[in-house]
Amino acid sequence: MYFFRNDYSVGCHPAVLEALSKANPEYVVGYGMDPYCKKAADLIRELCAAPNADVQFMIGGTQTNFTAIAAFLRPWESVITPVSGHVNGHEAGAVEATGHKLLQAHTGANGKLSPDAIKAFVEECRDIHLTKPKLVYISDATETGGVYSKAELTALSQCCKENDLLLFLDGARLGCALVSQHNDLTLPDLAELTDAFYIGGTKNGAMMGEALVITNPQLQGDFFRIKKQLGAVLAKGWLLGIQFQALLTDGLYFKLARHAVEMAQYLQGGLRNLGIPMMVDSPTNQIFPIVPNTLLPHLDELCAYEVWGKADDEHTIVRFVTSFATPMESVEGLLADLKDLT
Repeated sequence: MYFFRNDYSVGCHPAVLEALSKANPEYVVGYGMDPYCKKAADLIRELCAAPNADVQFMIGGTQTNFTAIAAFLRPWESVITPVSGHVNGHEAGAVEATGHKLLQAHTGANGKLSPDAIKAFVEECRDIHLTKPKLVYISDATETGGVYSKAELTALSQCCKENDLLLFLDGARLGCALVSQHNDLTLPDLAELTDAFYIGGTKNGAMMGEALVITNPQLQGDFFRIKKQLGAVLAKGWLLGIQFQALLTDGLYFKLARHAVEMAQYLQGGLRNLGIPMMVDSPTNQIFPIVPNTLLPHLDELCAYEVWGKADDEHTIVRFVTSFATPMESVEGLLADLKDLT
């Protein structure tokens, strides 16, 4: 059975596992105060050309999102997010549980937020009886595979500065965004244009882990304390540092992401050649075919995937996701089997 359900069910890249195994017998100081985390943080600062950035390692994306937002905002401040944003649709109210309202902006199919949508919320919330928008949350890549250009991110950054807003970028699938053919952003660009962003490891070769990069010095103070308070400090913190060292040395992180994107693009092109349209033209490792409902029982037998939603009474949108571990044989095998069916 072919696996296209997500990009995090497989374990980790062998280089990461080797690094963990090599260090396994060591006795290492806890809570991220170890040499591995320090070296990984220094490497990230170097790659981002941000020598003064604070780098915080956490286990997963949801944990990183709600911890950062809780740290950055006052109790009466709220978050502007695309309605499709992960904080809104897939985190069981984690951000709201910290006391912050989510202001949901509708976007196009690619899930990208615009300055006009931000300004509309700023204007609407001038009434002092409402929460005050203070942080803009975006993802790169978005939940539907969209990728921000440098011009788009610059416009968002400028809009945030003009309206006294923080810009926070969810990078759970940042690797796939940065290697996409539609991308012209770099890590230094992200460090310059956002107040904080994170480099996702869970969905790109790590066993688990995200690296939060806080570039705004006003947001750095006492972050560890709220991180601890919210249960986001791993006692064996070195497990995260050593993984990011392995991934970010010699460009492995981007090599793995590039493979995931290439597999998805090959699959997307092959499905189109079979006459299967897409909900959106995704340039990353998530694709969204629109298939006849009559095909779904056959897909269930062939592969693991996710139903995304209803297209119409006779068609369903499904999601296929590739990863660093997706073999070409699986992509070609699925296309061959579907060719026979269609």
